Amino acid sequence: MQNVMDLAASRFRTKACDILGCDVPIILAGMGGVARSELVTAVSEAGGYGFLGMVRESPRFIARQIREVRAGTKREFGVNIIPAATPPDLFRRQVDVCIEEHVHSVCLFWDVDKDVISRLRDSGILVVCQIGSVAEAKEAIDAGAQMLIAQGVEAGGHVRGQIARATLLRDTVAIAGDIPVLAAGGIASGADFVAALDLGASGAVLGTALLATKESFAHDYHKQRIVDGSSVDTLRTQDFHINWPEGAFVRVLKNSVTDGAHGDPFKKAFDVIGEDYGRSLYRFSTDSPLRTTTGDLESMAIYAGKGTDAIHDVVSAAERIETILKDALALRPADDGAQHAEEQAPPPELASPSCSASEGDDAYMGFLSHAEVIELLNTLLEAERAGARSAARLAVDLADPKARSEMKNLHADEVFCCRLLLDEIVRLGESPSQRTGDFYDKLMAIEPVADRVAFLAKGQRWVARKLREALPKIRSDQLHARLSEMLVLHETPEA
Repeated sequence: MQNVMDLAASRFRTKACDILGCDVPIILAGMGGVARSELVTAVSEAGGYGFLGMVRESPRFIARQIREVRAGTKREFGVNIIPAATPPDLFRRQVDVCIEEHVHSVCLFWDVDKDVISRLRDSGILVVCQIGSVAEAKEAIDAGAQMLIAQGVEAGGHVRGQIARATLLRDTVAIAGDIPVLAAGGIASGADFVAALDLGASGAVLGTALLATKESFAHDYHKQRIVDGSSVDTLRTQDFHINWPEGAFVRVLKNSVTDGAHGDPFKKAFDVIGEDYGRSLYRFSTDSPLRTTTGDLESMAIYAGKGTDAIHDVVSAAERIETILKDALALRPADDGAQHAEEQAPPPELASPSCSASEGDDAYMGFLSHAEVIELLNTLLEAERAGARSAARLAVDLADPKARSEMKNLHADEVFCCRLLLDEIVRLGESPSQRTGDFYDKLMAIEPVADRVAFLAKGQRWVARKLREALPKIRSDQLHARLSEMLVLHETPEA
């Protein structure tokens, strides 16, 4: 890839590259749930720039994702958060953690909040605003945005405006002055990339093209639907609306929901159709299927933009970027004939060692084998699911406001631990257990609410004891750190 990157870096360098610190002006869209540390790292290492998609995520999870990217690359990257889709207090804390972690940039979408932009800029953070109209672009510029993303109606996922990418891009560039404008919406090929640059874009933002990659956190079902689909299979709809403001449109691939098979999307009662991280997923929700999602995937939001036509396989992010750049270079031949130079064969991809390759040595040295680690993680996952469910119920049943608040905090910790365990099991190449431990049923069999609280505390101590016993036997530094983080949340004076 290096020869392609060298040529592209010299031929396509823009102002955005200088500001973002990337080699080529290809930017990963901050897709919620999908653009996580693995994908952002891969895009950054391939010479592009990535945004972590952190809509509605907890500050603790955002901080962990930021640190994971930093552990994988020295390149700059940003965080995408969306005030309109996030409870105000949570959004404020999201901004806090971005400032505390000194992220390079923050991308905002849907709302233009001058106070938030000022606060981020005062903290030395580059502010990027994604817009869907020229009026919104002017509002963002007046509020202090330092870079714009002009999102055309061809985009997958949440679509702010109703204007074609080329028209919006041209008109936004005309009023932006020195502020760089990135193009978004259906960009998935070298031709799309070159066309955007020719209209004055300082770079191209890719969503669908990078969703269908190996490092994306999207479910394989979602990726394959994109590979099998085409632009005519997408439509702009409000059918998927739960968790977003009224009137928000999304572009998805057609399915049984968009065909009307499940009735009115705005009815008052919604069916549970799946689960992710111990959280119930509802039909008509904006949640898309992720690696850790189970349930009726077909009727979930399968986000895809008009660029679907150019996606024919699931490859690495580096391969996707290289293909786009190769095609773009062919459309932008150099006068010196450098494009005809023989390209070096890309280095062979190094296969990750099998997780079980050292089981024998691990067991001999006193460490847990791969199978034992997975068994431990799944046991803890089942317990944490039950703990989350128990805390959620007690947060309703308790009469004292302070006790209810404490139980809500405990529920948030249990959900965080579910996510942590799911992430680690998937990272180790295994499938997470779908079971929920029987702790909840045992708790509900206890009559006095105070005794239920005591029983839940006992369960917390059991998890802490299990973790303390296991930690000395964990060989992986990363897993050891994750489980240590979990232990802190379960330690109590009684433990």
